[in-house]
Amino acid sequence: MPAEHLSGKHVSAQVRERLKKDVAQMEEKVPGFRPGLAILQVGDREDSNLYISMKLKAAAEIGINANHVRLPKTASEDEVLSSITSLNEDSTVHGLIVQLPLDSVHSINTEKVTNAVSPDKDVDGLTSVNAGKLARGDLGDCFIPCTPKGCLELIRQTGVQIAGKRAVVLGRSKIVGAPMHDLLLWNHATVTTCHSKTVNIAEEVNRAEILVVGIGRAEMVKGDWIKPGAVVIDCGINHVSDSTKPNGKRVVGDVAFQEAKEKASYITPVPGGVGPMTVAMLMENTVESAKRYLQKYTPGKWSIECTAVNPETPVPR
Repeated sequence: MPAEHLSGKHVSAQVRERLKKDVAQMEEKVPGFRPGLAILQVGDREDSNLYISMKLKAAAEIGINANHVRLPKTASEDEVLSSITSLNEDSTVHGLIVQLPLDSVHSINTEKVTNAVSPDKDVDGLTSVNAGKLARGDLGDCFIPCTPKGCLELIRQTGVQIAGKRAVVLGRSKIVGAPMHDLLLWNHATVTTCHSKTVNIAEEVNRAEILVVGIGRAEMVKGDWIKPGAVVIDCGINHVSDSTKPNGKRVVGDVAFQEAKEKASYITPVPGGVGPMTVAMLMENTVESAKRYLQKYTPGKWSIECTAVNPETPVPR
């Protein structure tokens, strides 16, 4: 029996509706308050412009105030860091992301720029502080990277219990593979990470009851690699030649979908699977950050503690 499709479009729509209600409740509690998201872009890459437009559209739908901060390709590292510092200090900004890659004519240290974002506003979950908290299991005190968080939500939608399952993550990037491993581990799966140096990847994949793939190679995972009944989450986005398409290309994932769907119990399509969830989880992290802000800094209330007075007689001189 062919696998059931896990639609990221459907699940992300549910998430957005829930977040709309959360934002409305916050505004009802604190009139005029709205979550704020800043997207810092260096340069003018077409793919980055597309991704940013999707984020701005989702933010507007939910009620998040999104600010697109553009810096020219001539921006230096110091100028980028100065902009981040300014946004870190802006109390109306609750989430701050730096759109990658940085499209500058100058050499810019991406790791340094990423870690300049305040961990409290790091809704992409890419700072070393948030990565460290995730690695040690402090899931309630960090921001989880959006793609792995979206993958986990899709897995939960299947109703399959994660605890005790054998999970395999194919890929070890800082954005997808490594945090996905940690997230599954702290949800009590037994996790194996495979990468370019792994021997007999097909055998490792065939043991997976839950498989998450983010390797960046078009249709690398074949149908006969898949364990019957496995849940398959495909994070890949690749363009392959297709003469039947107007532009001569089509989008495929890292999993050979037509083959794999005959073996899996659930599988994400590409496109329409993980992609919409990534944007939805960015919105969820931003709203969560705004909630944390309100818990700490409720407008109109000052956190004041009085020092106890202990009169002495006679009065000391």
